[in-house]
Amino acid sequence: MNLAGRIALVTGGSRGIGRATVLALGRHGAYVLVNYRGNQAAAEQTLAALNGDGAGRGELCQFDLTDENQIEEAIKKIVDRHQKIDILVNNAGVTADNLLIRTRAADWDQVVGTNLKGTIFCTKAVTRVMLRQRYGRIINLSSIVGQTGNAGQSIYAATKSGILGFTKAVAREVASRGITVNAVAPGFIETEMTARLPAKVQEEFLHSIPLGRFGTCDEVAECIAFLSGSAAGYITGQVIGINGGMYM
Repeated sequence: MNLAGRIALVTGGSRGIGRATVLALGRHGAYVLVNYRGNQAAAEQTLAALNGDGAGRGELCQFDLTDENQIEEAIKKIVDRHQKIDILVNNAGVTADNLLIRTRAADWDQVVGTNLKGTIFCTKAVTRVMLRQRYGRIINLSSIVGQTGNAGQSIYAATKSGILGFTKAVAREVASRGITVNAVAPGFIETEMTARLPAKVQEEFLHSIPLGRFGTCDEVAECIAFLSGSAAGYITGQVIGINGGMYM
C-alpha cells in the first residue's frame, strides 16, 4: 500500500485503534491529521510516534465531534493548508454502558453525539471536498456490537448499527465521483475501553471467539490502511468484520 501524497484525517487519533491507525497510515506514506478533543498529552504522544524519525508525517487537529461548526472550521483549515483531503477515518467513539432502564438522557446525548452525529458531521464536511476532487476514501468505525447487540450497551449498539446504515447510504450517493465508503466492525480488541470490562466478562468473550484470542489495534489499523489505498478502489458500501470469527 502506497499512500504517499495522500492527506488523511483520523478522528479520535490519540489512543487505541485511532493511534494505531494514525501510525499505520503514516507508515504507508500518508500525511495524517490527528484529531483529538481534550486529551492533548495523549495526542502529542501519538504525533511524536508518528514523526519519531523526523519525517514530519502529520500534525494535530483539535475539534469537538459533537459541534458541527467546529468540524466545518477544522476541515476548511485543512483544505486551505493542504488543498485536499483524501482519506477520512471516523474512529472516535465513547460508551456509557448500562441497562436501558438505567440510562439517562445525558448518556444518550453524549454517545449519540460523538459516535453517530460526529461521524455524520465529519463525513458531510469532508464529502464536499472529495466530490470536487472526484476521489476519496471514507472508513467508518462500527463494532460487532452494532451487528449482534449486547446487553448493557443499548446506546453504543444503536450508534454503531446506525453507522452501518449510514455507510451504505452514503456509499451509494458518492460512488459516481470515485469515492468509496466502507465500515470496519471490530470485535473484542485489546484497548483501554475493553480493558475496563470485568475479568469474568472478558473470559466469556474469549470463549466465544473461534480464533481463541483477542484482536490487536494494529490488526484493525492495517485493514483500515488497506481500505484507504488504491487496491481497495472497487470495494464500497461494505462492512469488514475484524472479530476472530466471533460473528460470521
